[in-house]
Amino acid sequence: MVMKRVLIVTGDFAEDYEVMVPLQALQMLGFVTDLVCPGKQAGAFIKTAVHDFEDDQTYTEKPGHRIRLTGSFVHVEPDAYAGLYLPGGRAPEYLRLNAEVCALARHFVTAARPVAAICHGAQILTAADVVRGRTLTAYPALRPDVEMAGGTFVDVPPDESVLDGALATSPAWPGHPALLRAFVRLLGPPDGERVLS
Repeated sequence: MVMKRVLIVTGDFAEDYEVMVPLQALQMLGFVTDLVCPGKQAGAFIKTAVHDFEDDQTYTEKPGHRIRLTGSFVHVEPDAYAGLYLPGGRAPEYLRLNAEVCALARHFVTAARPVAAICHGAQILTAADVVRGRTLTAYPALRPDVEMAGGTFVDVPPDESVLDGALATSPAWPGHPALLRAFVRLLGPPDGERVLS
């Protein structure tokens, strides 16, 4: 039996929950999940940050966990994966400058394969020029980025998600239940046989 593979592309100072929660949830459901970072090999670590909302004008940032990568970016073959997951935090700010990361996002979106982006993960989608004509959400500060890239930004509560075809998005980590539910429905059963309820 061949298990479906999911690719998570992230980097240093990604939002801790936005890496760990989808990684473990997808693994728990039976998906083979490769967590990769450009410039790092399987077994290396990324440093994450915890972003929280504490009545300031923006979120606060604290050190997160060191998370071990399960795959190597240089070995990624996009067609081997059923879906792509893009965590937020500060990593997308510099990952969007990587032409290979943008090409990877473009590959999944143009092929109408499942893509999930949470919070600042949408920065990669806007840089890859794949939101034109699409409806999505992201961290509210990304509204101008989405709109300038030709997308329609939907302002939803942080615990909700927006689905447009094979693209699922959410504004922040409180949206994990809704976003992961939508993403897993798009992916279908991890082994191609079992039915997820």
